[in-house]
Amino acid sequence: MSPPSRASLALMFQGTGSDVGKSLIVAGLARAFTRRGLKVRPFKPQNMSNNAAVTADGGEIGRAQALQARAARVAPSVHMNPVLLKPQSDIGSQVIVQGRAQGTAKAADYQTLKPALMAAVLDSYGRLQAEADLVLVEGAGSASEINLRANDIANMGFARAANVPVILIGDIDRGGVIASLVGTKAVLPEDDATMIRGFLVNRFRGDPTLFAAGMEEIAVRTGWEALGLIPFFTDARRLPAEDALALDAPTPAKPGARVKIAVPLLPRIANFDDLDPLEAEPGVEVVRVRPGTPLPADAALILLPGSKSTMADLADLRREGWDIDLFAHIRRGGRVLGLCGGYQMLGRTLSDPEGVEGPPGSVAGLGLLEVDTVLSGEKRLVAVTGTAQGVPFSGYEMHMGVTDGPGRARPFAQLDGAGPEGAVSPDGRVMGTYAHGLFTDDRQRAHWLSTLGAPPSGLDYEAGVEATLDALAAHLERHIDLDRLLEIAANVPHARA
Repeated sequence: MSPPSRASLALMFQGTGSDVGKSLIVAGLARAFTRRGLKVRPFKPQNMSNNAAVTADGGEIGRAQALQARAARVAPSVHMNPVLLKPQSDIGSQVIVQGRAQGTAKAADYQTLKPALMAAVLDSYGRLQAEADLVLVEGAGSASEINLRANDIANMGFARAANVPVILIGDIDRGGVIASLVGTKAVLPEDDATMIRGFLVNRFRGDPTLFAAGMEEIAVRTGWEALGLIPFFTDARRLPAEDALALDAPTPAKPGARVKIAVPLLPRIANFDDLDPLEAEPGVEVVRVRPGTPLPADAALILLPGSKSTMADLADLRREGWDIDLFAHIRRGGRVLGLCGGYQMLGRTLSDPEGVEGPPGSVAGLGLLEVDTVLSGEKRLVAVTGTAQGVPFSGYEMHMGVTDGPGRARPFAQLDGAGPEGAVSPDGRVMGTYAHGLFTDDRQRAHWLSTLGAPPSGLDYEAGVEATLDALAAHLERHIDLDRLLEIAANVPHARA
């Protein structure tokens, strides 16, 4: 079917709850419609995530929107996610507007900010409309959160303001999908409910004929069109996840793994997609160490990940006794790598004179690198290339604060155009860097695995992501009528404001 003649179409995908698969479905549809020759742009008015990506224009957006942009084969833009909330410790969430930090707000205070933020949301949406045939909009959380409906910019508030038809997604894998979809219709105000044109049931397992009556019953009780029953997409784990809930999912067993990498799951973990390329390696077992569990004694590498609140996570690391495990690991000859916030923790001191993360103050770091960090309100957001351990890599930096000290005389990397970066301990076993995306680069990852004793796999990580996006698009095309989605997008419901 050819795209309708109207200049820019749009569809919004909302969920009955969080983690029902909205981000994945939008990514798959972005690739599917792009393969049909449409200019597609992803858009999420408001997101809450500590897993973010740097855009080419020097801002940041949620990781899911960066993946969706990749699916649409376009560069990520700050306008694809104009409002990003990054939860911190004691001071609420950092508020990012069109890629730039605008301060912090606690949950109750944020509600009063929403009306002012709607202007930025609609501005960004209009910019994407101007360059697209189709804008695929992703909602946030649950469409049925009527307690947050006043001043809403993430779900029905946006759909009504921009006059975008809505498709509602329910997740059958978690159970109660009939009640969640029908219940959403029951609690929504009539003017909101009329924006919903159909529903999808996601993550189905088994014989689809056994749920045919369920689809019909939902349609009868809601008046919404049944648009598809989507089987569970098992390769979803091969794509970068945005929600930290993904860290709770069990990892596939790897009986033949030669190298174990341990990662303590700190409460405010950020940019945890740094782990994905390692988990994709057949010879590597990545152990996500949860609270109440010691760091494994047989790990070859302990990786301290990024953090949205480094000082608070360092305190949690000590409460768990993981600092003791870490020192024992080093005495056994093990290696340690700190990424971004993890790098800051490895230093001698952490200071927050401006109260960026909470009350102003200073704490002792782990003392494993001869560096000191001073946090500040200025954020560094930049793509980087260079060499680390003599091996080329590309990645990005996303951090607040400056780290310096004698340990930087032994840099982790040399950045193109920026010089030395990071630090290495005198014995070479403890390293820290601000570079994210290090292991996404096949050259750098292969070097690390060789050093740790893992056999070469020849894994092309980026090619694997592309193949998975293509497979996801084909999967959705088999179970959703894409032509019908375009028809719905062309038939706008004309919402009443």
